[in-house]
Amino acid sequence: EISACLVGSEMCIRDSICIAFAFSSCVKNDLPYPVVRLSITGFEVNGQIGSAVINNEERTVTVDLLDSVDLKKVIVTRFDYSEEANTDLKVNTTIDLSSPKEVVLSLYQDYRWKIIANQTVERVFSVKNQVGGAVIDEKARQAIVYVNKNTMLNKITVKDLKLGPISSTVSPDFITLKDFTQEQKVNVTFKGKTEEWSLYAFITDKVVFTNSADGWTNVAWLYGEGQEDVVNGFEIREASSEEWTRVDQDIVVQNGVNFYVCVPHLKADTEYVCRALVDGTEDRGEEITFRTTAAIPLTGGTFDNWNQSGKVWNPWGSNETPFWDTGNQGATTLGDSTSVPTEDIWSGKTTGMAAKLESKFVGVGSAGKLAAGNLFVGKYVATDGTNGILNFGQSFSAYPTHLKGYYKYQPGVIDNSSIEYNYLKGRTDTCSIYIAIGDWDSPIEIRTKPSNRKLFDKNDKHVIAYAEFTSGTPVAVYKEFDLKLEYRATNRKPTYIVLVCSASKYGDFFTGASGSVLYVDEFSLEYDYDN
Repeated sequence: EISACLVGSEMCIRDSICIAFAFSSCVKNDLPYPVVRLSITGFEVNGQIGSAVINNEERTVTVDLLDSVDLKKVIVTRFDYSEEANTDLKVNTTIDLSSPKEVVLSLYQDYRWKIIANQTVERVFSVKNQVGGAVIDEKARQAIVYVNKNTMLNKITVKDLKLGPISSTVSPDFITLKDFTQEQKVNVTFKGKTEEWSLYAFITDKVVFTNSADGWTNVAWLYGEGQEDVVNGFEIREASSEEWTRVDQDIVVQNGVNFYVCVPHLKADTEYVCRALVDGTEDRGEEITFRTTAAIPLTGGTFDNWNQSGKVWNPWGSNETPFWDTGNQGATTLGDSTSVPTEDIWSGKTTGMAAKLESKFVGVGSAGKLAAGNLFVGKYVATDGTNGILNFGQSFSAYPTHLKGYYKYQPGVIDNSSIEYNYLKGRTDTCSIYIAIGDWDSPIEIRTKPSNRKLFDKNDKHVIAYAEFTSGTPVAVYKEFDLKLEYRATNRKPTYIVLVCSASKYGDFFTGASGSVLYVDEFSLEYDYDN
């Protein structure tokens, strides 16, 4: 009986241990950590050229650096990132950017970013009586200049020579180089290594060149090369006319041997011919033919036509093809439309409607969030939970120079925020209007869900031109705004237009003031410059 009892106790103890182990292995934390997307919002280093390009989708920060910067010893002077994130990188520390540097932002998850440095060595070879720019071949390590026919090749005066980084040296001293009847060789030394370069000078009969012409709608950009010590300019005519018109010399910009001009007040959709010239001479560059584009009006910019489907107000007429859209489909999952038509119109028109964009808290308690009143060119695609999936942009092929319109604004005090922008609570809200022209292959997908957020990036490489307006100042009566688009290139071909209005600038992050109201009316595109 005793043996039986002991055996039974042993079995009982063993079973108890097994049950306890099984129970402990089943107990786990089933509550998921919140997903908080962590981002770098600003970055600068010593020797940086321009602003950093921040790509939130690829999690990269790209900086252009002067060629004097040692890539292995780059000092960080600014580093802004999501307020709640943890990271090892600090301001005033030295980092190695000779290869992409990984930076980790951590909270509940790790977000791995890369800092990428671009460094272009500016190479210069210039001589007296030079015509056009030098031809510099980095791979072949040779540089060629052309001089006018009055120059003696055995008496060349070299004005400047830089074939390596700023810290490089040239031997022999370029001042001693005179005889270019034959090849001249120099040694360029930097960072402990030496490169041998070959220099050439040739005589040319040409003294001015017409390089290119980019026709927009009512303006054209003309580019030329010549001599830096003379007055260079341009002539232009309609292709159907034989009469040349001299371009106003006051608007020609000359930078050394290069010069260009933006010619305003041209006819849209018209063929022109241009050529460069040297003032006071018969010297002319090649004739280049180009065509201006047709002006494209902004579809739906009057905001007169709307239709309603259930609780959702749509910014287009019932028989119209949509060009604009709103976030109303997302907002109405928890409340009412935040972007609606209004009879409170700009005083310059007597009929029609305007757009009233109001930021509202929709839902109840923790199940709700701020829905910013908004209006955008594009399409609301789908609702992901209570978050929006949008397509920004519509097909567009012209070159607007200005976006004009009318607005008034009643900002509130920010009472709703995401973790990233919690520090804005208690501050006055800000409205936002921005426009971008770009060469995307398709509309830009936008996602507001924090776990896979994808927002518009004004530094996107596809952006050709951009302008924005923000304000936290109350405006009780409609006021005109005029946004001049800043183009990053004159020869790229637009394919899309993006235009976004919001009563709360940080509405994409569900941050703003309940009750902020932005009214907009009579948007239009301009295609000329005043100069």
